[in-house]
Amino acid sequence: MNYKLREYRRKKKLTISEMAKLLDISVPFYSQIETGQRRLSYDVAIQIAKIFKMKPDDIFYEDYQKRLLEKEKVSAK
Repeated sequence: MNYKLREYRRKKKLTISEMAKLLDISVPFYSQIETGQRRLSYDVAIQIAKIFKMKPDDIFYEDYQKRLLEKEKVSAK
């Protein structure tokens, strides 16, 4: 789950609907990105970073690292 997205969105005082509109995607799709049920494209990641005035790595890199570590643990078993 990408709790950071939710946190940053709330700091900007944006609703899920507003974020979806800014990104030109559906509300359910954005909601699924925020809850980790869907992966986002590179383009959407860039757009999100621009909305938050951040670098994409600052938002998404930690979650990516966690997924890699989890895959490594599963592969090692």
